[in-house]
Amino acid sequence: MSYDIIVLGSGPGGYVTAIRASQLGMKTAIVEKESLGGVCLNWGCIPTKALLKSAQVYEYAKHSSEYGVKIDKIEADFKAIIDRSRGVANGMSNGIQFLMKKNKIDVIKGFGVLKAGKKVSIKKDDGSIEEISAQKGVIIATGARSRQLPNLPQDGKKIIGYREAMSLTTQPKKMVIVGSGAIGVEFAYFYNSIGTEVIVVEYLPNIVPIEDEEVSKQLEKSLKKQGIQILTSSSVEKVDTSGTGCLVSIKTEKGEEKINCDIVLSAVGIESNIENIGLEDLGIVKDKGKIIVDDYYQTNLPGYFAIGDVIPTPALAHVASAEGIICVEKIAGHHPEPLDYGNIPGCTYTNPEVASVGLTEKKARDKGFQIKVGKFPFSASGKASASGAKDGFVKLIFEEKYGELLGAHMIGANVTEMIAEIVAIRKLEVTGEALIKTVHPHPTMSEAVMEAAAAAYGEVIHL
Repeated sequence: MSYDIIVLGSGPGGYVTAIRASQLGMKTAIVEKESLGGVCLNWGCIPTKALLKSAQVYEYAKHSSEYGVKIDKIEADFKAIIDRSRGVANGMSNGIQFLMKKNKIDVIKGFGVLKAGKKVSIKKDDGSIEEISAQKGVIIATGARSRQLPNLPQDGKKIIGYREAMSLTTQPKKMVIVGSGAIGVEFAYFYNSIGTEVIVVEYLPNIVPIEDEEVSKQLEKSLKKQGIQILTSSSVEKVDTSGTGCLVSIKTEKGEEKINCDIVLSAVGIESNIENIGLEDLGIVKDKGKIIVDDYYQTNLPGYFAIGDVIPTPALAHVASAEGIICVEKIAGHHPEPLDYGNIPGCTYTNPEVASVGLTEKKARDKGFQIKVGKFPFSASGKASASGAKDGFVKLIFEEKYGELLGAHMIGANVTEMIAEIVAIRKLEVTGEALIKTVHPHPTMSEAVMEAAAAAYGEVIHL
């Protein structure tokens, strides 16, 4: 079979790319070795949010008396929570199947290997081989998997990755989580909220280390208040799994500490799925485990493109989707703008949530900017008080002379929904003064954005 576009992988980069290619009138095929939707829909973004929603509902029920509601006998049904999460994931994957049919995209199941002449050889489950070719381009969107450390080999039972963490058959009584990025702290919040004793180990001085330091410290304070033990500036040296559980040896600032637990979750990042797909045979250039591409995602070999977690850009679902759209629009002869990687929002779905975009205060100062910083706490927000969600704040960083919004950093309830306003503001180059004069609805959490801007300019009303 011959197509205009072949997409290797059906995650949020791959399937979005395929749909946009089809919309642009190109005959498109997508090759997938497992489930449509990739890690994000099946084992990442979507099912984890289902788990976190169950945790939130359970927490509401436990604290219902604070809202004047009495509930007797509250318990978390671990199996039912996991089953619900899997059901949500399966429903989303089925939705992608519908979108493939709707957009007349051929889905070919099997493991794809790149061949010369813009061809892909597909090994199917029954052992048979099918070869297809592309007239305009082959797009690599094979995603990533949980990264394994040499001293922390995952066995899928006692030392696990994110995939096993969302499909355990029994709830662990005690868990050590290695790494405090988004995956680590989200699972820490989930398991702690339903009664598992959780210890988070982070090598760097702050948890969620890519976030603004004030946000990191606030999240650490909030998670500790919930009962999560956090060890920063610490590292797991080894894990002994010879007994019934795990004996974890941790190097801390105070010396070595040993912790017994049921399970160790390794959340130390991801590594790209680029092995055995034909890159070396074709001479496609890689560096440090990533495929090198230009501004429109073409590799060094014409007709071969790459997007998402396999290239050295932020490993986020929405980034992969945006990259794929730009890639196929360029192939189709359109003139899309290159993606602005300085205006990519990041979200962490703990309680409180974390959301950010742009420069942290430290990075802004390190770059030599003269800045104005405005901060508004949710403790001063009427909506936050009414909702019982007063933890956190909105922090905005403006360039002093022209009022450019350099960065925004939020921690609190629903801030992952609020950050899109900031992304749009930065895209449209709205100034601080203009943001202050933009009327926000009352009472809302989003008023804190306007108030933080006002605080930067000495005009804050409610603080």
